[in-house]
Amino acid sequence: MKVAVCSAQSYDRQFLLAANRDAHHELVFFESHLSEETRQMVTGFPVVCVFVNDTLDNRVLETLAAQGTRLIALRCAGFNNVDIQSASALGIRVVRVPAYSPHSVAEHTVALMLTLNRRLHQAYNRVRNGNFTLQGLLGFEMRNKIVGIIGTGRIGTAVAQILRGFGCRLLAYDLQPNSTCTQLGVEYVPLETLYAESDIITLHCPLNPQTHRLIDDAAVERMKQGVMLINTSRGAVIDTRAVIVGLKSSRIGYLGLDVYEQEGDLFFQDLTGQVIQDDLFVRLLTFPNVLITGHQGFFTAEALSSIAQTTLRNITEFERDGSCSNEVTVELLRSG
Repeated sequence: MKVAVCSAQSYDRQFLLAANRDAHHELVFFESHLSEETRQMVTGFPVVCVFVNDTLDNRVLETLAAQGTRLIALRCAGFNNVDIQSASALGIRVVRVPAYSPHSVAEHTVALMLTLNRRLHQAYNRVRNGNFTLQGLLGFEMRNKIVGIIGTGRIGTAVAQILRGFGCRLLAYDLQPNSTCTQLGVEYVPLETLYAESDIITLHCPLNPQTHRLIDDAAVERMKQGVMLINTSRGAVIDTRAVIVGLKSSRIGYLGLDVYEQEGDLFFQDLTGQVIQDDLFVRLLTFPNVLITGHQGFFTAEALSSIAQTTLRNITEFERDGSCSNEVTVELLRSG
């Protein structure tokens, strides 16, 4: 099938072309994000392949449907950037990559924890400048620390497995407890208990109406003084303004982000030498106890290979059967 690949970076080309040797689809790559302003660039493509910062609202989907698009193929697990109900009403199928390499994101999550704890980013810069003092670099042992995991799907479970090896006590909150986590010794508790007892809180839940800005002023107020907060899930799970207030009061002692609510205007592009217009993001960068990476948690060779293979397999399955086992339906949307 003829496929428009939006938000295509060089690494997307590399792994998709490798996976396509067996799939034999016609891939056309576009560096631009798909949005209302760029929707005409994919005119005439029956399949449009998109990533996390492409916007497929009702207006974009209406244009795609009118131009003959029948399938939206997401190169990610999340689908909050697609109006699923509009797509269904317009007869456009939406498929995704429900799991690629949960260990990639889980390992990045723990890397953020360790870097913030031992202040490795600050130590690296000091040594580069010839400063070998240790003042301000004091860390703590992970052993016996209480870590609260919000969301125990594949990634949250992988995080639990890693942290168990550090000797952490693990708490979790999820509407559907995971038996694998229970066997690891994870204790499921109410959200309020997790906030109150955790030394470290890490977010691994999907973005939906129930989790949108889950971490708000009230949630921050319930947390331990000096808590470490990590988010490698979706940016909008956190209310950035509330987190900034928490940082200023020292309620939040460490903040590690791989995602950001307004990341579509920032991530996956080189803005060197430009003035960043997002005042909240710039404010975050002023805190010495904040570490931000540009949505790179998934960025391993294993994950990119898996994403490419599953994406093209989804397209092949749709071409052959008119449906796909990884389809995102309105029913799935409603079930959260």
